[in-house]
Amino acid sequence: MTLKQSYSAADIQAWLVSNLAELIGVETDEIDVSENLETYGLDSAQAMTLVSKLEKLLGFQPSPLLLWHYPTIASLSQRLADSDSVASAIELQEGVQVQDSQTNSNVNIVAPVLDLGAEAVLDPTIHPGAASSVSIGEPKNIFLTGGTGFLGAFIIRELLQETDADIYCLVRAANSTEGKNKLQKNLEQYAIWDEKFNSRIIPIVGDLSEPLLGIASEQFQILATNIDTIYHSAALLNYVYPYSALKTANVLGTQEVLRLACQIKVKPVHYVSSVAVFESPAYAGHLVEEQDDFNHWEGIYLGYSQTKWVAEKLVKIARDRGLPVTIHRPPLISGDSKTGICNTHDFINLMTKGCLQMGCFPDVDYMLDMSPVDYVSKAVVYLSRQKESIGKAFHLQHPQPISLKNLVEWVRSFGYPVEMIPYEQWQAELINNVSSVDNPLYTLRPFLLERWSDEQLTIPDLYLQARRPTISCQETLKALSGSSIVCPPIDSQLLMTYTSYLINSGFLTLA
Repeated sequence: MTLKQSYSAADIQAWLVSNLAELIGVETDEIDVSENLETYGLDSAQAMTLVSKLEKLLGFQPSPLLLWHYPTIASLSQRLADSDSVASAIELQEGVQVQDSQTNSNVNIVAPVLDLGAEAVLDPTIHPGAASSVSIGEPKNIFLTGGTGFLGAFIIRELLQETDADIYCLVRAANSTEGKNKLQKNLEQYAIWDEKFNSRIIPIVGDLSEPLLGIASEQFQILATNIDTIYHSAALLNYVYPYSALKTANVLGTQEVLRLACQIKVKPVHYVSSVAVFESPAYAGHLVEEQDDFNHWEGIYLGYSQTKWVAEKLVKIARDRGLPVTIHRPPLISGDSKTGICNTHDFINLMTKGCLQMGCFPDVDYMLDMSPVDYVSKAVVYLSRQKESIGKAFHLQHPQPISLKNLVEWVRSFGYPVEMIPYEQWQAELINNVSSVDNPLYTLRPFLLERWSDEQLTIPDLYLQARRPTISCQETLKALSGSSIVCPPIDSQLLMTYTSYLINSGFLTLA
């Protein structure tokens, strides 16, 4: 298949600059064509929005993986200008099958072998034995990653309220002033900024994907001397990028956090992992408890999930070497149970909005074990501060999940005329009738329609209840029983709180 129309690299570059600026809400002169696209903080949905708009220009939908292989606007523009066929432009190398947007035929890609077990190797120099063991009471200085993210913002709030410590936040920025502004803006957008804590939030300019976290060696040593406790919440979350694209931030970044924890003096690390470590089909239908091992990685297909598996293995290796750690495994995280404020770019909200616009949801056996962000952040901070938690893992998924059918019934009761249809029929509706970026499912089509497994299953297939384990959180609930922290039930009150916010914010329209 040839392109609808040939464009020069300059034409494509100008188009990408204009559309990226519009997508992230900046002026075009703020876009640097030689800058890595990661700098602009594109999440999965935004990356797929950009790719889907490219389809209109080029006549075919390039793979989102091109944003990894050609990570600057200049290099991507040149590659697309040089492309004269779909197969040439897709250039996938990570073992998926891609559906051509015009013919609905599949392009098969041969997968390289990726041995996650072999990836789980922690630098032998990272060992707490060389550091002094400092026994402190309440921490005076806390180092936190992920402060410009959704969960990270709420962990900052919780730490400010529950401790007297200063919070040193790793942030990617040109300077400290810009870094502080980014942190403040993030807290403000979730309505949790409190001016009285302003002086206790201290930006540390750096980069999770670089050696020593992108911090100058001397400053890294100063941090290693002054920091008492570390909360590692940051991760690059992108559902279409392969392991190779996410490794530097999610795996090697975790290694650098562990390096910081072991230098000069020992600092406990409280690591935010994911229930995704149990995504291997080996666990399907089995009960997995908090302290169970997760040695199976075969059949984990998403690059993000693969990195979380490897990164947690590194944390456990450090633990076995004597580093005090706690591990916290949340599921997909939903909005604040009190205000309903949420990340509207997350998969659950985009999927819900898109299905409402389609007028139908797929009739599949899904359990929604999402936990409100305020519950997760409170639990992480409380559990991390208990001496008996050291060395343990905790599961923060909802103890009483509801089925997708229950959610659809709630949506109907709110006045939305939706139905549940067989999954294959829903897929056909998605391919044939969702043809505009006005529906967020249009940008999710590469994610929803690609075939990722040896069985040629889509992502929704892989997450059917029959293919998932039952994840116990009983030990976690027992550990929380001495506190006032309780996970709010997913009932009409919570769903009303979420729906009201989504409507009032303009994300959803009234039925």
